[in-house]
Amino acid sequence: MHIAILTFDGFNELDSLIAFGMLHRAKQPGWRVAIASPNAQVTSMNGLQLQAQLSLEEACNADAVLIGSGMRTRDIVNDAALLEKFRFDPSRQLLGAQCSGTLIFAKLGLLGAVPACTDLTTKPWVEEAGVATLDQPFTASGNIATAGGCLASQYLAGWTIARLAGCDAARSAMHYIAPVGEKEDYIERMMANIAPYLS
Repeated sequence: MHIAILTFDGFNELDSLIAFGMLHRAKQPGWRVAIASPNAQVTSMNGLQLQAQLSLEEACNADAVLIGSGMRTRDIVNDAALLEKFRFDPSRQLLGAQCSGTLIFAKLGLLGAVPACTDLTTKPWVEEAGVATLDQPFTASGNIATAGGCLASQYLAGWTIARLAGCDAARSAMHYIAPVGEKEDYIERMMANIAPYLS
């Protein structure tokens, strides 16, 4: 099982790294979770530099692809040559986007008439692209999920784990990362957000 977290220059650390950490906590044999980018190295909105583990082309062949947000997403969606390289197929892949990553899905036509979640800054741009937005942290339809707000990355990662390895694996991953004394609260909140979209 190959899961790519697509990350661009100007990325939001919380989106990419919470998902990266939580997916690794699922401890599934044979899973490969990797940061992917069109560039060999990416720099976050706050100056953190990461070495990409996968190319964009390799990410497009992954079993699941999550796209985080960043300060330069509008530049990405206005780069026709780059968008051409985004070859995603929801019939064979799980696809998730968070905050301004939802704008990429909207511009690629992946969302169709299905409402999506995004952050408050990106909301008008997603709606301008013809996609209705929801005032909630997570939604999914079939193999496509969207999340809004940095800490909603836990729901996107939890949904991905639950879809690929079952709810027990998602609960276990959340139990590992949740604050001591609040673990059951975090698990219950995650499941309340993702469970309606698992059937």
